[in-house]
Amino acid sequence: MKYKVPFVNYPKHYKSMKREIDAAIKRVLTTGNLILRQDVENFEKTLAKFLKVKYALGLNSCTDGLILSLKAAGIGPGDEVITVAHTFVASIAAIVHAGATPVLADVNDDYLMNPDLLEKAITSKTKAIIPVHLNGRACQMYKICQIAKKHKLLIIEDAAQGLGASFRGEKAGSFGLTGCFSFYPAKLLGAFGDAGAAVTNSKKIFDQLKLYRDHGRKTKDEIVCYGFTSRLDNLQAAILNVKFKYLRQWINCRRKLAHIYNYGLKNIPEITIPPESNIDHFDTYQNYVIRAKKRDELQEYLKQKGIETIISNPIAVNKQKKLGLSGFKLPKTEQFAKEVISLPLIPELSKKQIEYTIKTIKQFYLIKS
Repeated sequence: MKYKVPFVNYPKHYKSMKREIDAAIKRVLTTGNLILRQDVENFEKTLAKFLKVKYALGLNSCTDGLILSLKAAGIGPGDEVITVAHTFVASIAAIVHAGATPVLADVNDDYLMNPDLLEKAITSKTKAIIPVHLNGRACQMYKICQIAKKHKLLIIEDAAQGLGASFRGEKAGSFGLTGCFSFYPAKLLGAFGDAGAAVTNSKKIFDQLKLYRDHGRKTKDEIVCYGFTSRLDNLQAAILNVKFKYLRQWINCRRKLAHIYNYGLKNIPEITIPPESNIDHFDTYQNYVIRAKKRDELQEYLKQKGIETIISNPIAVNKQKKLGLSGFKLPKTEQFAKEVISLPLIPELSKKQIEYTIKTIKQFYLIKS
């Protein structure tokens, strides 16, 4: 189906940088520089500089970043790690894959970890906290860091949706032992396939992550531990290097479009708009997420009118019966799963398309009221 207002528009996105992208791909392929070459190193340096951290390591995915970070920190069987369920399942799966036990805390109205509930979740087995920066908004990291310091816990940040967001002037992903990022195609900065990274200020952790991402090889011939295959492809790194030049421009565009949404939707009683940036938060709007009454009916109506939307996690992760997480009481998480819907918000959209979406939402609630 061709939408009047698409949620993503990969062809248009590509065409806007076609000459640069094609040149980068051609250079990589004609030189045969495919695995762990200069483009990866350049991307790592650019990312580290942008986030104001010492080290960045290109990986296959954010999920791998979380898993490898936990392992590099020595977290495994018998340990507990606190995170949230209002997130993609990967945040929790990483804990399980590291051999540890996930403990779930509820979220605030901004969809992010509620620091006031953290201490209740801490036990003698707790070793780390994984705050999840969601929808381009950073968690309340000062409170989380204070609690972690008090209880001698590590922080590993899931910043898959947090690139460019900041809390009190510091970038999401730069607070913890590591910060893990996704460059999945639909992300604010997206590759043309799977891609991710982990960042840190610890040389020890960086060196361990570097070993883990490439089978434990210290040199071509010397293997010092059992590792994994989790390298950022040089081709994807080359593409990301082209795109990185436009990152701030895209962030500004998303913020402007989000402002139009906020203004147009704020007076609809059936809608709860996302929290706006304030003195503490600089938001990048990786997703523009609203809570809506008659959410499923609204989505179908928008589809009929040519507007593409996404409902992430219509079943709260802790309610996925096969995952064994049903013992946690997470009222907001479970409520939000029934209400949230992401509206189109990409730089390729026009002001007119955003206004059409607002108008259509207003029409729906006028009809249904």
